[in-house]
Amino acid sequence: MDWMQIVSALALVAFIVVLFPGMIDRVKNSPKGTSSDWMNFVFIMLMIIGFIMLLIKMV
Repeated sequence: MDWMQIVSALALVAFIVVLFPGMIDRVKNSPKGTSSDWMNFVFIMLMIIGFIMLLIKMV
């Protein structure tokens, strides 16, 4: 294990330690999605999947 891997591992641990409390707060206080929000999400995901399938068929 060289020094670059050690520094990268330490940076990753520092990012997790710094960001974890903010993440917990945002999860607890996040807005709840309505039925129409979820339907919009499903519609967009179906459009993306359809577009990817179209691209695959064209190859």
